[in-house]
Formats: sequence, structure tokens, C-alpha cells
Amino acid sequence: MSTTRPITPTLRGVGGWQTCPGCRALLYRKRLRRDLGVCAGCGHHTRLTARERIAQLADPGSFVEMTGEAIPRYGTGWDPISFGGRRDYGESLAAAGEKTGEAEAVVFGTAGLGGCEVVLTAMDFRFMGGSMGSAVGECVTAAAEHARRTRTPLVVVTASSGARMQEGALALMQLAKTAQAMAGLREDGVLSICVLTNPTFGGVSASFASLGHVVLAEAGALIGFAGPRVIGQTVREELPEGFQTAEFLLQHGMVDDVVPRAGLRPLLHRLLRVHHPQQQEPKTVPGTPPIRRVKRLRTEDPWEVVRRARHVDRPSTTDYLGLAFDDFCALNGDRCTGDDPAVVGGPARIGGRRVMVIGHQKGHTTGERVATNFGMAHPEGYRKARRLMDHAASLGLPVVCLVDTPGAYPGVEAERRGQSAAIAECIMRSSTLPVPIVSVITGEGGSGGALALATADRVLMLENGFYSVISPEGCAAILWRSADEAPEAARALRITAPELLGLGIVDGVVPEPAGGAHTDPAQAADNLAKAVVEALDELAAVPGQDLLSTRHQRFRAYGKWQASEVRSA
Repeated sequence: MSTTRPITPTLRGVGGWQTCPGCRALLYRKRLRRDLGVCAGCGHHTRLTARERIAQLADPGSFVEMTGEAIPRYGTGWDPISFGGRRDYGESLAAAGEKTGEAEAVVFGTAGLGGCEVVLTAMDFRFMGGSMGSAVGECVTAAAEHARRTRTPLVVVTASSGARMQEGALALMQLAKTAQAMAGLREDGVLSICVLTNPTFGGVSASFASLGHVVLAEAGALIGFAGPRVIGQTVREELPEGFQTAEFLLQHGMVDDVVPRAGLRPLLHRLLRVHHPQQQEPKTVPGTPPIRRVKRLRTEDPWEVVRRARHVDRPSTTDYLGLAFDDFCALNGDRCTGDDPAVVGGPARIGGRRVMVIGHQKGHTTGERVATNFGMAHPEGYRKARRLMDHAASLGLPVVCLVDTPGAYPGVEAERRGQSAAIAECIMRSSTLPVPIVSVITGEGGSGGALALATADRVLMLENGFYSVISPEGCAAILWRSADEAPEAARALRITAPELLGLGIVDGVVPEPAGGAHTDPAQAADNLAKAVVEALDELAAVPGQDLLSTRHQRFRAYGKWQASEVRSA
């Protein structure tokens, strides 16, 4: 039977003084407790117990503990492999229990978090370094299985040195056991969020801790597979500055975000709300509907359209996220080598509808544009996009893509890291995604770098956007050996909204304010939202298999038309 146990901060946070491990300043413990265990001077995050974590995250009085139901009753002196060592394993377990007041290195149960029900699991580093043996593996698995059975989001807070050596291969098997439990949540579309705190290493980081739909790291946490001591004594490599910190992992694409402790509960609440199907409240969206007939569109010189599409003040993805979407939560990293600011994405709402939004980002100032490579994504950007598509597919979120790129980044490093493969995999994943996809060409739609985010059920285009197999300058340089012929190439390539609507490449054209979207970004965003919501509502009623079949036929048909079949009305 589940039991309710009061969750209160431990006595180590009452009265007296302690030294900050970060700056060595003396800290008054009552103030430190009020500051959630964070040094006000240097920002160092002190280590918390499992119950302190739960107290900080759960709604007051809502935690119902289930740990006792899952921990195997091994009996006193349990030692499954008769571990040799200098101290009897059973004695070590008993000492850890006496020191911490816990049965094991993990506590879990159900709780409310900002009014959202969750299965909440927290590890306690004080108990044998938070190591994962059979009991910890069983608790984590039981928590995931309960979350799956009840379709309740799982939140796991880790703090561990890795697998428990005293249980030998049995501890190693917990990696597979917990990983398959997390796989079950993905398969059944139940949200999982992992929060990595200081430290998280070894078998825990190499199993369930890295497998959440969302992986967050607490600021300053040390996270990795092999610890610095192991690296130093085995391969003897010199470690770079900031190695294995949370910030290092964010830079290298391994976590979605680094969060200070005070911001953790608010972010978790936002993530839970934006993913919750019952929080969806569709509403009417203002704006002008998209145009679907060619004869209703103005015919303008294609080169002038290209210039407007490239206007430095034209809204980019982050502008639309602030104007057309609500509750956006940015997710970062490709889980492989890095993060790319030229592609942004995460769950959000548009017109009250839950979506996964992914888009190219250019920025406006010189600094912003340099930081994003002018919207030209590296392989990490396309791998991040694909990861977010998988996230959306698992949780049943429609995907909205905002396309604005001159093309994929053509540099040496991009080629070395597999640019072609990253784009191809993104296109292929889009073609098989079992949820609706709506793409909008908001500015430049440059070649395969654009198509990677535009293999969709509905492709829309802003009135002054363009979409092409190559840039006008590139076409002119190749065919006529002079970039000065770019205006002529723009006319020859048929890249504008009326031309592409006539060809059936796009399904609708989003009207822009007079002079272009940059003259009135708010109106442009309203029109974009109107068009996207209209498309999402059309697709919402289509069964999944029909969605995939129709998408396949859409792209299968391109190139089969005769010139006389091009639409003109």
C-alpha cells in the first residue's frame, strides 16, 4: 500500500553555519535553505537529499511515497555475489541506511507539480554514492511502469556515481532493465523528463538518465560516463576547461537546457502543461486566411520578391514564436555532437493547440546573424530537427516547421560531420512521421536545407517568400558564369508564391502586410497563425495511415505532370 510521508528539509539545513564548497564563504544555513541550497555569493548549488528535492518540486502535501512497495525484501546482510572487499556489503547497506534514514539510494511516488500529476523519482547521493544496484534499478523501473500504466508523466532527478560494484553483473543488468522501462514510455507516448544533478555518472548516465523525452541539467552539475579519476588513471588524457559540466554538455548537444535550481520547478511545470493533452483549448485565431487560387495573387518581379524575403528586419522564427505561439519551451542539442542555433525548436501552442515547432533562425543584427550562420544549419541542426520530430511522434504532437534559410551550411566542417546524410535522414523521417506536419516558407527556401523542414502534409508560403532548388546567384554562376545574372535566374527558376502555387508545390499563400512582413510583424504573425491553425484543423480529422499515404502520394506525384497540367486558377 502506498503511504504518505511528510517531506520536510533535513536538520542539516537548520541553524548554524557551513562553508560553501564553491567560494569557501561562510553561509548561514537558514538563509541557504531559503535559497534552495544555492550560495548567494557564487551561485554554487549544494547537494540535496532525495527528500529535499521532492520538497522543492512537489506541491505541498501531495507526495505519496511508493518506494517501500518496490524495494525487494532481501533481508539483513544481503550480498548477492558474496562480494569480497574490505567491508561486508550487508554492513555497508545497513550503515548507509542508518546514515540517511532511507531504505535505498532512491525515493519515488506520485505527486502534484503545479497542479499536474506526476510520478516523481529522486536519487540520494548520500546512500553509497547514489549507486544503482538491484533495488535502485527496481525502483526506477517500477516508477516508469507505474507512469506507463497510469499514463502519468515521469520526472526523474538523478545523483549517482554509477552502477553499484558490490553487486557485480547484477548491477550492470539494471542499465538494460531501466532503459527498456524508459523505452516503454516512449512507445506508449507517456512524457518522461530527466533532471541530471551533481554528480551523475557511469551506469546511471548511460541508461535511464539520458533517455527522457526531455533531459535537463542543473547548473554546475558534473555529468558524464567515465569520471575524471577514471579517465586520468586509464587513458591519461588532459581534460579541457569545464569538462563534464552541465554547461559543457549543453554546448555539445547532450542536454536540452541547463537550469538554475530556482528555475527548475517553473520549467517543469511549463513542460508538463504544454505536453498535457487535456490542457489543449482550441481558440479562434485572428488574421487573414491563406490564398489558395493563383489569380487572387499579385504578380511581382521575382528578384524584388527575393530582396524582400532577405530583408534584415523580416521576422525570423524566434519573432514568430513570440507573436504567434504560446508557452514555447526551447529544446536543444542533437544528442550526438552539438547544438546549432540556426535551428530552434520545442513544444508550444498555437491557437490553443499543442504542437512541436521547428524553424530556421537568422536573427537581425550582425552579431545574431553571424551566430546563426545566417540561418544556414550545420548537420547538428538537422539532427536536432529529426530528434524533435521523433519527440513529436512519440507524444502525438503535430509538427509545425518555419523555413527561412539560404541553404544548408556548405563548409568543410559541415561536410566532415555528414551534412548530406543529416539532411537526407531529416527528409526521410518527415516522410514517415505519423503525425500531421505543416511547413511554412517564411522567407528564403533554399534547396535541400529548406526541404529538410518542408516534407509536409501542408506546405504554405508567405507572399514574399521564395522556394528554389538553388539560389538565384548560384544558378547564374553555374549556368551563365556570372552572379550578376541573378535577377534573370530568379525569373527563370519560377520561385515565387504564385508560380509555386500554380505548380502545386505549395498549398496556400499567407498574405503579408503592404511592403512585406517586416513592416508589420504582428499582422504577419496573425496571418501565419491563421493559416497554420486552419491547416492543423484540416489534418486533425485524417486517420494516421491515411495521413502517411496521402503524404507519400503527394511527393510521389511531383514530376509526373505535363506542362499543360500546371494550375493557373
